[in-house]
Order: sequence, then structure tokens, then C-alpha cells
Amino acid sequence: MKTFYMKEKVFSLSGKFTVIDESEQDVYSVQGSFMKIPKTFSIFDRSNTEVANITKKTFSWLPTFYVEVERQDVLTIKKEFSFLKSRYTISGVDIDVQGNWWDMDFEMIQNGEVIGRVSKEWFTWGDSYRVELLNEELEKVVIAIVVAIDCVKADEAAANSSIHMHT
Repeated sequence: MKTFYMKEKVFSLSGKFTVIDESEQDVYSVQGSFMKIPKTFSIFDRSNTEVANITKKTFSWLPTFYVEVERQDVLTIKKEFSFLKSRYTISGVDIDVQGNWWDMDFEMIQNGEVIGRVSKEWFTWGDSYRVELLNEELEKVVIAIVVAIDCVKADEAAANSSIHMHT
């Protein structure tokens, strides 16, 4: 089992952050393009090779994010129409996300087996997400899912603050 940490509310105007391991070494870096259309977020490994990419679909009625890992389409996260609260579905991959992903407290399950867990944690350098990886073969996929969910949350927060500023 491996454990990684991502800072909570990682996306800022710079659009850059790192994913670290238990010894606080950078394992992945994430770079976003907030000012470009479409919005994209790239995940790089230690050798600066792009291992995953998240793209927000432009010109869609409801927000949709596409996730690629090692240049293969892995999954889609799409907002569903709902009057009460935001709901998103994850499709295109044999991984189910169960739990409260808005509070970053969930498990990722494949074929009935838990492959990863995410929880909020108080760490020495501030609030963070703890990502426990139980299937090391799926490391890049799990990291990409967590970053993609964080992208969706950041996008939703930006949309909500934009709506409140104009009302």
C-alpha cells in the first residue's frame, strides 16, 4: 500500500501543485490552465513526463470533464441536472466511487475490491487529502481520479461564486 497527500483547495490562480508521498517527496506535479479554453489539467511524474490529462468540455450545457491516463480515455465526470444539489456521474471506467466525494471522503472500488481510499486529513503542513492506494498497478488512474474530482469541485465553487456575485 502507498499513501499520497494533496493539499486541500490546491487550485489557485497559478494552477500548480504537487502530490507528495509519506516522506514529503514530490511524486507528481499538476499544472492547470485556468485562463485557457478549454480548461486542462496535466499530471506529470518525477521525470516530467505527462501521465494524465483532465479536460473540461467546452460549450456543453452541463459541465463535463474527460480524464485520460497515458493517452487512453479512462473516464468522464459529468454534472447531472438537479434542482436540489449538484450531482455528478462518473462513467467510462470499471471503477465506482462510493462515499462523499464533495467532502473528499470516499473509496474507489473495482470488481468489488477497494483499490483506493481518499480522506481529509490534518497534516503538518495544513489540511490535505490522504490518498491510500491499495492496488499499485492503478496508481496513475487513482491519482487522476482524485485530481479530476478536485477540478470538478473547484469549477463548481467558481461557478457558484460567479452566480452569487451577479445576483
